Amino acid sequence: MGLLDNLKDKIGPAKEKVSELAHQSGDKVERGLDKAAKLVDEKTKGKYHDKIHTGTDKAKGAMERLTHRDTGPATGRQTPPDAPQPPASGPPS
Repeated sequence: MGLLDNLKDKIGPAKEKVSELAHQSGDKVERGLDKAAKLVDEKTKGKYHDKIHTGTDKAKGAMERLTHRDTGPATGRQTPPDAPQPPASGPPS
């Protein structure tokens, strides 16, 4: 087994735990992001409003990806919810 395989084996359970914690505390994290963004926006007097808003949206998007991952059908790999699914095989109707 190579170094990367060892790392993947050790990181796998940690990724699952992070996903579980993100799912359990997602609302609290999003509220915290909003609160922090509002505070920073007030302190900078709106000078960086667009950048703060963009960063907050990206952080919320990352939380969404962590909390809503599904296991792929054949590979067992995780895929984001908006990933296209392969067409179902079978005879045409």
